[in-house]
Amino acid sequence: MANALKLDSYRLLGRSGLRVSPLSLGTMTFGTDWGWGADIDEARRMFDIYVDQGGNFIDTSVNYTNGTAERFVGAFMKGRRDRMVVATKFTMARESGDPNSGGNHRLNMIRSVETSLRQLATDRVELLYLHGWDFTTAPDEVMRAFDDLVRSGKVVYIGISNTPAWRVAQMQTLADLRGWAPFVALEVEYSLIQRTVEHELFPMAQALGLGVTPWSPLGGGVLTGKYRHADLSQQSEAGVSGSRKGVIASSGNLNGRALAIAEAVRDVASEIGVTSAQVALAWTLLDPVVASPIIGARTIAQLENNLGALAVTFSADQLARLDATSKPEPIFPTVFMRRPLVQGLIFGGADVTLRA
Repeated sequence: MANALKLDSYRLLGRSGLRVSPLSLGTMTFGTDWGWGADIDEARRMFDIYVDQGGNFIDTSVNYTNGTAERFVGAFMKGRRDRMVVATKFTMARESGDPNSGGNHRLNMIRSVETSLRQLATDRVELLYLHGWDFTTAPDEVMRAFDDLVRSGKVVYIGISNTPAWRVAQMQTLADLRGWAPFVALEVEYSLIQRTVEHELFPMAQALGLGVTPWSPLGGGVLTGKYRHADLSQQSEAGVSGSRKGVIASSGNLNGRALAIAEAVRDVASEIGVTSAQVALAWTLLDPVVASPIIGARTIAQLENNLGALAVTFSADQLARLDATSKPEPIFPTVFMRRPLVQGLIFGGADVTLRA
């Protein structure tokens, strides 16, 4: 139902004119500082494979693997820096015990960007995300600080991640009214397991010109089919220093519903003759608001498997089955406003085509 893509089938990122690959190379797996991940040689080979096929969109963060991820990316980009669209993030604390080394405030934003520029060995980043709303910093402080960094040339575009839709809309409106740099990208968790972003965040992104860059499109690996019901009894809380399996278990994605969805994915993959991971990734590319899902491979084999998702196409029946097993329940006020009685009251009984 869709034409096969390639890494050089570039897309515009939201309301910007920036061209990015349809899959973004995530780098949270670059470095072994957190107890799991790729060493420098494996990470370099993955980076080279991605770039050699036309990939240009690199996703990282100032604190990924304690800065190792950005240092790897900086080293790998040498000689081809201008081809890369580098997205990094700030918010998360970099120094334990220092309350100002984290958060969304101007001080942390500036210090984080300066740290990223040093680690990446570059003079600018193409995209800077606010990594997560801290529920303390005033929106105008954030947006003005973003705008100052854009005007300085150290940041080219801005984005936001892990923030309520109403807050993003408020901040985007504030930027538009004051002539400040607007958001062009929205990074959120999105997969067949996690579709609640379709309620508010996706419609907001479409209306306000934000290209969506989903993280964890494989549901933390659950959609690859490698977990079984026996794994449900092994869940425990885990931090970034725990095992990879422990981190996934503590994310909430490893549950009975998720395993049922993974089974449906496995069935469709078997019919098409591809892997479960390829089906799960290809599905996230179908929504027009999605610009570039982020793939976080730990090995070359995983990366090459993920890249194969660009060639996957679905039948109408397969899409309907995936939707049926994963579709989230509607929420208020949509579930109320779409009732026939309410629609009749709004439109006086006339047949009116609604916008998506």
